[in-house]
Amino acid sequence: MFNRNEIWAGLLFGVLLPFFGFLLLYNLFGFLEMKGAASGEGFSTNFRERTLAIVAIALNLIPLNIYRRRRWDLSMRGVVIATAVLAGVWLIRFGVYLL
Repeated sequence: MFNRNEIWAGLLFGVLLPFFGFLLLYNLFGFLEMKGAASGEGFSTNFRERTLAIVAIALNLIPLNIYRRRRWDLSMRGVVIATAVLAGVWLIRFGVYLL
């Protein structure tokens, strides 16, 4: 399914990877907090969510690099568009907490 050089494949992968990456990381830190291995307190409000969201968005660098090596420009363009949209959503959602 994702072995295609098409924009829709890059868009889909560029949205799904950060979504599932965020869910995985959030649940992992919740489990660690439950076991006492991680602190539930952050440096500021929504610190964990903000940080995990930006890390999840950064996960798009992996398929971006793979598509670049394969020279799949259209799929790479889809991942870049998805990353830009997700970064904009991150700024709208968490930008207030940065001030």
